[in-house]
Amino acid sequence: MKVISVNIGKKEKLIYKGEEIVTGILKYPVNNSISLGKEDVVNDVVVDRRYHGGEDQAVYAYSENHYKYWKELFPNLDWHFGMFGENLTISNLDETVICVGNVYKLGETIIEVTKPRTPCKKLGIVFKTQQFLKQFWNTTKSGIYFKVLKIGKVAVNDELILINKTENSPTIAEVYKSKKKS
Repeated sequence: MKVISVNIGKKEKLIYKGEEIVTGILKYPVNNSISLGKEDVVNDVVVDRRYHGGEDQAVYAYSENHYKYWKELFPNLDWHFGMFGENLTISNLDETVICVGNVYKLGETIIEVTKPRTPCKKLGIVFKTQQFLKQFWNTTKSGIYFKVLKIGKVAVNDELILINKTENSPTIAEVYKSKKKS
């Protein structure tokens, strides 16, 4: 698993059903490394800290491999890495095998898997339909939140290297499916 893109967002205003919504979901690739902090990515905007950022959601990663699936369903969008609000686009990131509690070395950092992403209406706005949320829930392509155990920089081509695998812990996909039912 290798970092394909590092992505940062700024505060943006979106209009949804006549309402102005302020968000940091719109992330775009940057050419330099990014710094992972204890509660967020340095210089990345987190608007609503009730649902984003914080110790257990300091960095969000999404699989490069999932993009093909979504592009086929939504071919008319202006596609770029960061579309799902992820800070890290990583090749072969697989929610069906990565377990909660696994610890990885990535660049200068050490990160721990915490939970899947729960889709919100802002993601539906990005995809130009709230129906997207149901489609997102009906997959295992949730992406993964990480806790940062050791802060540092991450860059394109850094490898996600497993340094501690948890035993008897659910996969991200299993946790995601159980959230859908509740």
